[in-house]
Amino acid sequence: MTQAEAAKQHVFYPWSKQADLHPLEVVRASGCTLELADGREMFDFSSQLICVNAGHGQKAILDGIRAQLEKLTYVAPSFATGPKLELSKAVARRTPGDLNKIFFTNGGADAIENAVKMARRLTGRRKVLTRYRSYHGGTYGALSLSGDPRHHASGHGIDGVVHVLDPYCYRCPFKLEYPGCGLHCAEHVLQVAAYEGPENIAAILMEPITGTNGVIIPPADYYKSIREFCDQHGILLIIDEVMTGFGRTGKWFAIEHFDVQPDLLVMAKGLTSAYAPLGAVAVRDHLADRLDELVLDNGLTYSGHALACAAGVATLKFYEEHGIIERTAALEPYWLAKLEAMRERHPCVGDARGRGLFGVLELVAERESRRELVPWNSKGDALAPQKKIAAKLVEAGLFTLLRWSFLFLAPPLIVTEQQLDTAFDKLDGVLDFADSLLPH
Repeated sequence: MTQAEAAKQHVFYPWSKQADLHPLEVVRASGCTLELADGREMFDFSSQLICVNAGHGQKAILDGIRAQLEKLTYVAPSFATGPKLELSKAVARRTPGDLNKIFFTNGGADAIENAVKMARRLTGRRKVLTRYRSYHGGTYGALSLSGDPRHHASGHGIDGVVHVLDPYCYRCPFKLEYPGCGLHCAEHVLQVAAYEGPENIAAILMEPITGTNGVIIPPADYYKSIREFCDQHGILLIIDEVMTGFGRTGKWFAIEHFDVQPDLLVMAKGLTSAYAPLGAVAVRDHLADRLDELVLDNGLTYSGHALACAAGVATLKFYEEHGIIERTAALEPYWLAKLEAMRERHPCVGDARGRGLFGVLELVAERESRRELVPWNSKGDALAPQKKIAAKLVEAGLFTLLRWSFLFLAPPLIVTEQQLDTAFDKLDGVLDFADSLLPH
């Protein structure tokens, strides 16, 4: 019995029927490569859960963590520490606009929940608008805010959540085409807000580019009318950059592509490149000033954990010293050409889209009708094509996320063109197999 098989006796694995699992055991990782216990290597085509932006095993980050280990690992969050101060200043320098005060959390889900708590505290309102094709985390509150089908089994975690339809140009819910659509997707958000009563809405919460529900990229002006509506009605705009932040899309934060200022910006994942668990909420100055006079009803045992903050400081230095954000932006045309080549060569690929090094291939059973290869929210036998393709990815030595018809591609931001060439050559063979699954 392997260690991976033995671990199933004592370890629960997420989002899975436990009896069906056959986990691979990873013993070490370096750069863009995972080494398995059986000696095989896998290319990390999705930066694990789209979080290891700096790549695995970076000495500069490890050295920053080691140095902090010798000084201080943890004190209660009511104390000031050097790493917490240094990281808060480093984050504030890189966030857009005047998002200058930071509340640290353990990860993305609790950062989302704390941002919503702040919005409700600051506005005195309860309702939060968010999108159907969204995922904001796995805790009860974050799942309630998500439209992702994973929230269905949990029922209602928190009240006041209202979902709206998405700016999903490939599958427009309004049967329109951009740019002649008049941005009805944005107008829809405002219409729903009007029905709910703007005076009741604390916040509008959105991923700037949708993550695990399909890398859905809104039209360029989508957020501008939403921002104007928020300003008119005292609604706070919360932007969830947990997945898209810290260079993933070729900018420090993806919302910068849309030239819009959030009121609260939520981050995690790339904040430490997953070298330590850490999340954060950045707050605009005028809102932070109001919290000087209000009790901040937010608290976590590990808020501002010294070791995690040291990992964050070292990670942000690594991004800057190695020009990671700039090189990601420079690689984007090469990357998008690779995605488009997969779409052109393979009938199973209906759409290929991305920004920076954040991409998805959307798989279809029939390109003209855009019928999904694995329908959204499928279960049971309908998942058979997904499982077969996932097995072929492993055989090809590729680790990446595959959800229904979404094949996510988001390598570490240190990836080279040569590594991309090799990985896409392997992916080409996997998609040949996926083509064979299409109905004839």
